[in-house]
Amino acid sequence: MTRRAVVTGASSGIGEATVRVLRSRGWDVVGVARRADRLEALDAEVGSTSFAADLSREADVAALAAHLQASGGVDALVHVAGGARGSDRVEDGRPEDWRWMFEVNVLSAQLLTAAVLPLLRERIRAGAGHADTVFVTSTAAQTAYPGGAGYNAAKAGESMLVHALRLELNGEPIRVVEIAPGMVHTEEFSLNRLGGDRGAADALYADVENPLTAADVADVIAYAMDAPGHVNIDLVTMRPVAQSAQHLLARGPLRPRPTAS
Repeated sequence: MTRRAVVTGASSGIGEATVRVLRSRGWDVVGVARRADRLEALDAEVGSTSFAADLSREADVAALAAHLQASGGVDALVHVAGGARGSDRVEDGRPEDWRWMFEVNVLSAQLLTAAVLPLLRERIRAGAGHADTVFVTSTAAQTAYPGGAGYNAAKAGESMLVHALRLELNGEPIRVVEIAPGMVHTEEFSLNRLGGDRGAADALYADVENPLTAADVADVIAYAMDAPGHVNIDLVTMRPVAQSAQHLLARGPLRPRPTAS
């Protein structure tokens, strides 16, 4: 039985990279995002299929679940879709930005999980052996930083959903995996967060040697999914070497300390 995954956020960044790497490893993949044109281009290139949806809308999530069931079921949910808006202090935060971050990071995860779990169980009963749920959160879920409170809160909420889900599924052969990346240089994340200000977005990565790429994160996702079925990789926190912690980022070339004379 060829394993089949549904990957959200598939029109760009980590989601798109995950579709690519899973296809290269022999998975059937359904890519999900709002931008149908980008999904169709990816399908033509790598042989995935796609479904356009806004995952913060209950009707769209229900339609996705119906599509997955009608088209053969699914073995794995890989939830990458999410995002940040703004870098305001708590006292200056825009309610519409905070609401949007909660909906796309937390509510969408809950809606998808509730809709897809019955399909995962069906595949297990049909002989698949096990199923996977994988959630891409962020190191922002682990450490607060000034100007990040809205995103910190949203990603921490998603991370707590993942931890609770793992406990709730105890006794079922369904793995629950969390991947928490630090600095990842993608085409859209920081640009969208900073309202389309390309200069400000580029400045975040200036002189940082080898920030993570979307492909780096996708490789770790695929590793967790291709591990033996009895192995659950609970949490992977991954950062570029230049980022020792959320607040500690080296700019300039990485090099060894001078030898003491």
